[in-house]
Amino acid sequence: MKFRSSTIAFACAAALCGHADAAVRDGTEALPLKACHLSVSQATARVAARCGTLSVPENPAEPNGRTIDLAVALLPASARTRADDPLVFITGGPGQSALESFVLAGHAFRRIGRDRDILLVDQRGTGDSNRLSCDMPDSHEELTASAEQRREWMRECLDQLPGDPRFYTTSVAIRDLDAVRVALGYELLNLYGISYGSRVAQAYARRYPDNTRSVILDGVVPMDLALGPDISLDAQRALGLLFQRCADDEACNERFPDLADSFAQVQAQLREGALQLVLADPVTAELTELMFSDEYFTGVIRMFSYAPETVALLPLLIDHAASYGDYAPLAAQALLVMQELGDSITTGMHHAVVCTEDIPFITDDDALREQLRETYLGANTLEYLADACSVWPQGVIDPDFKEPWTSGIPTLILSGEADPVTPPRNGERLLETLANARHVVGPGQGHGLAARGCVPRLMADFVAGADPAALEVECVERIAPAPFFLRFTGPNP
Repeated sequence: MKFRSSTIAFACAAALCGHADAAVRDGTEALPLKACHLSVSQATARVAARCGTLSVPENPAEPNGRTIDLAVALLPASARTRADDPLVFITGGPGQSALESFVLAGHAFRRIGRDRDILLVDQRGTGDSNRLSCDMPDSHEELTASAEQRREWMRECLDQLPGDPRFYTTSVAIRDLDAVRVALGYELLNLYGISYGSRVAQAYARRYPDNTRSVILDGVVPMDLALGPDISLDAQRALGLLFQRCADDEACNERFPDLADSFAQVQAQLREGALQLVLADPVTAELTELMFSDEYFTGVIRMFSYAPETVALLPLLIDHAASYGDYAPLAAQALLVMQELGDSITTGMHHAVVCTEDIPFITDDDALREQLRETYLGANTLEYLADACSVWPQGVIDPDFKEPWTSGIPTLILSGEADPVTPPRNGERLLETLANARHVVGPGQGHGLAARGCVPRLMADFVAGADPAALEVECVERIAPAPFFLRFTGPNP
């Protein structure tokens, strides 16, 4: 679910100075830690931490059976006096590595990291926790293939996996997180979950309420919501907000007065047939041939809708293709998108979750598919997931898993007004069952609010006091989306 965030890393040099509470920072006999650096291919930054592994049963029902190792990283608090309850950073996807994601997003947690340890656990099946990887075609091929071809790819993927995907679901993963808590000697946890990570946070807090001090849900997925159909519907909503914001912006409207029509023109042409392009690869600069299709186009639009910085480019890219017939800029971005998705999402773990926790709970009928076909993404995403899950084994799921989370645990819900995958209505839905929660919406923002404007300070204040009602949230209203690019040299000064 999460796509991209800032590449400024969270530096914690003081964390390794060896002051008070070194025993906790070095782990315990159950989970010894040693100095390490976290890194990710998309950035040059490295984050100092202390790392270790915890061995857990692959199948919780067989404690003496096969085991897997969970990758754990701890960023000790930089202050001499620290709180006893760490913040757990839970990333999205499903299928992303928490240890890698934090390198890109960690600067948003610098304030929290002064007084509290930051705990990272690669969820089983991701990162270095028995990663469930397999060789798959790119997203374009998957979406355009026949149903039988998709199913065959899934069978081949299952044969390659280094584990049984039935035991890589959220219901099992939260047991792992609590095992890490116990091994490191923490009594209470503060949870931050973004996108799919918000589901993990809710599931943990429901099963282990006595060990959960506070919860931050950034781009929330309510427990009773089955993802699938809403992907296309929410993406269409975000596109409509883009068109409206451009129309309301004097400079954007003057430069791109017919943006919605230009979008329709581009999509209509690509739906008639893919265009053969030759362009410089945006990473290697080598000339590359590409059949640029509607699936590539819609993939760029959807992924660029996640962040205000990339939303700002969309009117220019759409207009350039419609006005000049030059699809190379869009195609270059499509290549980047496909590469980032392939690098960040672990297919086996993603399908283990979606095919157990989402697709079985969707009522798929002709009326729904007709509604989806009216969106720019169409029904392709739901059809692909349905085909994949038809051969994927369903895994372990708690009996109450799809029930709404009902709780009095202090909870802060963050939403972006223009989020294309977890819109603000999800947060409002969750408020109905939470007795001690507050929902904050960032105007014009996309998926993931943690790094925006005053939100890092807001989160730090919340974790410090665990009192959502006491937060001063007016500063969020002053967060503005990135200005539109009116030309390829940038936005107006």
